[in-house]
Amino acid sequence: MPNYKILVQYVGTKYKGWQIQKSTEDTIQGKLNAVISRMVGYPVEVIGSGRTDAGVHAIGQVANFHIKSHVKDKKGFIDEMNQYLPTDIAVIKMQDVDERFHSRFSAKSKTYRYRIYKDRIPDVFNRKFVYFYTDKELDVEKMKKAAALMTGEHDFKCFCGNPHMKKPTVRNVMRIDIEESDKEITIDFTGNGFLQNMVRIMAGTLIEVGNGTRGVGSIAPMLKSLDREKAGFTAPPQGLCLMKVEY
Repeated sequence: MPNYKILVQYVGTKYKGWQIQKSTEDTIQGKLNAVISRMVGYPVEVIGSGRTDAGVHAIGQVANFHIKSHVKDKKGFIDEMNQYLPTDIAVIKMQDVDERFHSRFSAKSKTYRYRIYKDRIPDVFNRKFVYFYTDKELDVEKMKKAAALMTGEHDFKCFCGNPHMKKPTVRNVMRIDIEESDKEITIDFTGNGFLQNMVRIMAGTLIEVGNGTRGVGSIAPMLKSLDREKAGFTAPPQGLCLMKVEY
């Protein structure tokens, strides 16, 4: 069957995450499944590169789906998808891929960005896309030192939000880049894969290092402990965005 890869963008504010759920129709996967199935006249499952949490956004989510016939007019197909999708979800690109391509298992790396807004006056236009944090000044240099200790291949079980996780929790975090401007701190996480809530817990841990709640020296023992309770808080979802997926 023909296999198609699509690039999807969405504002995750009102959705319960990517993955389809029986209890709600408000998921990104559910909306895409419904629209494409309606267009072709039979059930279609759209497979995402990653299961973003409720409230998390995406600029570069990649997905794929199989249908029975070839699409000759991809631009027209995209236009029709966007006509029926909610206005906070959009398909940007569409291309033919090998039948064996799988948006999740074929991925080499993913990059997520976490945005921390630190100015005293809220940004009303970006409030849905940043974590508004003014409790204490954040020491970015300490955050960078802690981030360096989080990179590399480790068992990241202490950063997993699923206490019943039975699958392997070893991942390779290739890099963590932290940038500061007058009003904002951005943290970019690039890795070969991430566990449930992993990026948000890492962001929360780095915030705690930055505000002095924990020291840089706590990172190595934390990783060795494999204990979620040793890591920091789970940063709010609105500050997180899936930026790109590499293949």
